Amino acid sequence: MVFKLIPMVLVILLAFLFKVEHIIPYKTLMIIALIFCAIGDYTLQWFIIGLISFLIGHIFYIRAFLSTKEQATPLWVKVILIVYGVIMLIWIGGTLIQKNELILACAVTIYMFVILTMGWTSFRAGSKYAVAGAILFIISDSILAINKFVINVEFSHQLIMLTYYSAQLLMALSIPNYSAIRSNVIQ
Repeated sequence: MVFKLIPMVLVILLAFLFKVEHIIPYKTLMIIALIFCAIGDYTLQWFIIGLISFLIGHIFYIRAFLSTKEQATPLWVKVILIVYGVIMLIWIGGTLIQKNELILACAVTIYMFVILTMGWTSFRAGSKYAVAGAILFIISDSILAINKFVINVEFSHQLIMLTYYSAQLLMALSIPNYSAIRSNVIQ
């Protein structure tokens, strides 16, 4: 588990070291989100605890994205996220309900709503890094949920970790990217 945390510690350190102007709240909220996600990564072995930590991390990502207003989320993105959420909810939530896992079904439903909201709000920063990171995070968590609750996904661990670490790195890289966007707007 310690080795699993090393990449996240490095990503958090990278995010912390970025020198930025005009976006202190964004940077702070992103670093807090990264920290909660790292805690979630470590505690995922106790699934509900890890899920709650990731949930808190996503709430901080949402708050960071809501602190920006560089652009609106396109309608087609909203439609895709809603359709995707409904499909995943029926598939994963339905599977959990069939297994009489009602509490887990509720927890996963809430988590799905929050992570899709994070994807939705990521467009506000106008940062391709934030958007790509959010999409990769949704993919990572989707693979994890499908593998855990529905069917065995071949190479799931590798796919989950590749998309997860890539997502977190991109989220960190959105800090200087958003700073550059804000600097251009202010000038």
